[in-house]
Amino acid sequence: MSQGKSIAFLVAPEGVEQVELTEPWKAVQRAGGTPRLISTKSGKAQAFNHLDKADSFEVDATVDEVSANDFVGLVLPGGVANPDFLRTDERAVRFVRDFFETGKPVAAICHAPWTLIEAGVVDGRTLTSWPSLRTDLRNAGATWVDQEVMVCTSGPNVLVTSRKPDDLKAFGQATVDAMVSVSP
Repeated sequence: MSQGKSIAFLVAPEGVEQVELTEPWKAVQRAGGTPRLISTKSGKAQAFNHLDKADSFEVDATVDEVSANDFVGLVLPGGVANPDFLRTDERAVRFVRDFFETGKPVAAICHAPWTLIEAGVVDGRTLTSWPSLRTDLRNAGATWVDQEVMVCTSGPNVLVTSRKPDDLKAFGQATVDAMVSVSP
C-alpha cells in the first residue's frame, strides 16, 4: 500500500469489538496506510471485549466532517452493539453507501454486515459474517457462505467479509490487498 493512503474505520461511540478494530488497523499500518477512526460522535469510542468494557480510542473525525472521497477504503469492525447502533444512524448509513457508489473497497467483519444491509448494498453480493446474520443477509438478497474470508467482486466495488475474531489474520490480509490497488 502506498504511503499515506487513508482508510476509514467506522465505529459507533461504543460497542465495537476491540480486536476487530485493532488488528485490521495494525494490518493497514504495517502495509503503509493511514487508518482514521470515524464515528457519529466526537471524543472517544468505547471498545469492548465481547461484553466487557475494554480500551477507548480517540475519534479522528465524525461522519459529518468527512466523506468517502477522503479515503481509499472503509473498514467496518464488528461487535454486536456497534453495527446495531450504526444502522440506526442515517449519517453513518449514507457514509457507508457512498463507498459503494464511488466504487471503493469495503471490509466488514462479524456483525458489521448489519450496517451494509441497512445501506442497501448487499443484494446480489456474496458475503460471510457471524452465523446469526445469515438469514438477515439472505433476506436482503445476498448469498451467505461460511468461510474464513470472502472477497466479492460482483458489484460496484470489492467487498471483503469475515466471520469472527479467529478470522482476523485472513481478514487483515484481504483488506490490505483490496485497498492496495486503489488510487489515493
